[in-house]
Amino acid sequence: MFLPTTRDEMNALGWKELDIILVTGDAYIDHPSIGISLIGHYLLSKGYKVGIIGLPDYNSDDITRLGKPRLFFGITSGNVDSMVANYTASMKKRRFDDYIPEKFNIRRPDRALIVYSNLVRRYFKGVPIVIGGIEASLRRFAHYDWWSNKVRKSILLDSKADILVYGMGEKAILEIARCIEKYGDINKCKDIDGVVWWSSKKPEKCVEIPSFEEVKENPEKYNEAFRKMTLLTDPNRKIRIVQRQDNRYVIQNPPQSPLTQSEFDNLYLLPFEREVHPYYNKFGKVKAIETVRFSITSVRGCYGMCAFCALTQHQTTHVISRSIDSILEEVKILKRMKKFRGTINDVGGPTANMYGSDCSIRENKGQCSKFCLFPNICNNAKVNHEKLLNLLYSIKKVPGIKNVFISSGIRHDLVLEDKKYGDIFIKELPKFTPGQLKLAPEHSDKNVLQIMRKPDISLFLQFKEKYEKVAKKRYVVAYFIVGHPGEGMKENNNLKKFIKEKLGYRPQQIQIFTPTPGTLSTTIYYTGIDPFTNKKIFVERSLKKRNLMKKNILDI
Repeated sequence: MFLPTTRDEMNALGWKELDIILVTGDAYIDHPSIGISLIGHYLLSKGYKVGIIGLPDYNSDDITRLGKPRLFFGITSGNVDSMVANYTASMKKRRFDDYIPEKFNIRRPDRALIVYSNLVRRYFKGVPIVIGGIEASLRRFAHYDWWSNKVRKSILLDSKADILVYGMGEKAILEIARCIEKYGDINKCKDIDGVVWWSSKKPEKCVEIPSFEEVKENPEKYNEAFRKMTLLTDPNRKIRIVQRQDNRYVIQNPPQSPLTQSEFDNLYLLPFEREVHPYYNKFGKVKAIETVRFSITSVRGCYGMCAFCALTQHQTTHVISRSIDSILEEVKILKRMKKFRGTINDVGGPTANMYGSDCSIRENKGQCSKFCLFPNICNNAKVNHEKLLNLLYSIKKVPGIKNVFISSGIRHDLVLEDKKYGDIFIKELPKFTPGQLKLAPEHSDKNVLQIMRKPDISLFLQFKEKYEKVAKKRYVVAYFIVGHPGEGMKENNNLKKFIKEKLGYRPQQIQIFTPTPGTLSTTIYYTGIDPFTNKKIFVERSLKKRNLMKKNILDI
């Protein structure tokens, strides 16, 4: 079912009042890959009356359309950080947004969390505000903001919200709802795992990282804060992290434990419509639904720890996988949909071939201080691709299923490391590939790849050769990033030479690095120093020169 987004829909359900109102900078897309829908249906399944306001008009009283919630407002900028959604890597305003209807006359505001929180405060004084999602999660401490070129305070303080939920927030948001319901006071809810809050007093038994004032003025202190936050944020360590900002302390409680497999299974089988809500659908196509409508999430979390990727800080390195039975049940749901034509577009997650992986150290003690896949793959991080193949073939055997694809990314180095099933997986992979296989070596220069925490380019070539031998006129298409810390024109020309000599085609998938909050690459971009090695790194900050790097590659 769709969650209500208008008063008429509330009336149709017989609801006079909502317990929780969720606000998002996207159109309301009722699909499990959309965070706000996942949270909304999860709360509904626990007995709460939940409504969603997508893309509220911030120049009017549109935020009041569902009335006042009994418990709290939950606010997110959407599935993407609002500044990333609104601006290109060349700092130009984007013309299109995959999460907004083509003809809708309202756009997501810059720094949407702050704008929406202020709206709620204006119209609903005293109602608790909980912020979450990727924008909140990655801006929870003092952070470098590329768009303003300065270190900003925690978005919790800037938005004047009561509590920030970081990471995958199902458990934390449910505990907050139950806490407010029990005590009637959100200030009683600050011992919940997975939340960030503030206080005028420093709590006992905590680890203090360098303050906002220190990280703003001193790159080494910024690196220290990032390093400690990364290494100490783990559900098994139960460490509370504190950062002073002016006369207040921003306090991060330990993260929530990952969902159990049973919880994960049940979450994705909730009654999603897998469509854009009719309120927004009438304004034209929303591109995002076309990509995910017939996709299935099989895995959550990623221990790839690529320097430019936010997943380590958001979903953590703790990988959880759904059971085959649960996924097959979702296949049955897809088969009943009118638009389904027999093709499942994607079975995956952040890294599809981490499905079924585990690590006894990570699960029992927490993430190690070293990278799981860099510079070499840890013995505890190896993957058994037999589990993924069993899943894919189980889906393929379902009557009415013509095609099953993996469209989300895979780690080719993990495939090569699997000595027992890796070659079998490569041989079978073309059957589960929609067109050409897209892989992301990201660069070819050894030094740049080391800064990115990506495998040597020789492994990409090795995988490419093996795949194309068995793929029958299907080829590997490579994705690359330019302008990343460590890349000057010398390294850029090395990449150009590699593409010309080893790939032999003019690449289309060239992305200019965008320094998004909370990542290792952004930390290096801002400080010019790798926080884990203390090595000085060349950083190209000129927009003009970064654009020239992309043009240089496209001029092959």
